Amino acid sequence: MMCEMCGKKQASTFLTLMVNDKVKKMHLCAACASESGLDGTHPISITDVLLGLGGTKETSAEPSHKTCPRCHMRIADFKKTSRLGCQACYEAFAVELDPLLDAMHKGKQHVGKMPARLPEPSPALARLATLKESLDAAVQAENYEEAARLRDQIRECSEKPVRRQSKKIS
Repeated sequence: MMCEMCGKKQASTFLTLMVNDKVKKMHLCAACASESGLDGTHPISITDVLLGLGGTKETSAEPSHKTCPRCHMRIADFKKTSRLGCQACYEAFAVELDPLLDAMHKGKQHVGKMPARLPEPSPALARLATLKESLDAAVQAENYEEAARLRDQIRECSEKPVRRQSKKIS
């Protein structure tokens, strides 16, 4: 495939851009890529891109010496591996992680997810739950004969083995 800029040399750099919600692919030779500011000899990590560091070197020596007090991981190690060492790293590197988390997620607070449909409990589990609620009510009302009867029913339900149909293998 030929370079789309000069049209003379073989393309060696392939760039995919999102422009106005449309994917645009470019094929460039090494010379045109370097003229455009793309340096293929020094690859950058996705962490650097998301943190906005690109391919630039750090000018300040302070961030590379910053370490987590618990696991002693450095911010430079995080940039290489894209993984944190422990939960204390989130607080230790909060300044560096805030822009990254803002770019990746809707917010900084995890709120969890609920399934669209909760599975129905089995009839045996539903019966057991009902019996336990009735037992609690009987104890609260100090109806000990009823509580003893319910306790025995709960024990009976809990001890029943689950029958499984076995298939003959021939």
